[in-house]
Amino acid sequence: QVQLVESGGGLVQAGGSLRLSCAASSGTFSSYAVAWFRQAPGKEREFVAAINWSGSSTYYADSVKGRFAISRDNARDTAYLQMNSLKPEDTAVYYCAAKSGVVYTTQARRYNYWGQGTQVTVSS
Repeated sequence: QVQLVESGGGLVQAGGSLRLSCAASSGTFSSYAVAWFRQAPGKEREFVAAINWSGSSTYYADSVKGRFAISRDNARDTAYLQMNSLKPEDTAVYYCAAKSGVVYTTQARRYNYWGQGTQVTVSS
């Protein structure tokens, strides 16, 4: 079992930056692929970014490519999502997710563990 706790959300103006953190309870964090998803009001949960077990491979949704960066520090059992040049359409609850195995996927249903989410609000 892995427990994930997100932090770092908040209110920011368009063009600003935020850094989300995802702290894992498990000491075997390095054996999990990690992803960030988001869900805006009235919309389905959507994939944002993913990273493999070592951090050597990442993948992004087209909507955030070039603005967001996913990373991880396995020594600290923590993953991050650096969000720059934020837009009002980035407003959503952001969720961290982890899956057994070292390969990531964009499919939410394949992730075993989820955090409680952190709200990100971008004002225009």
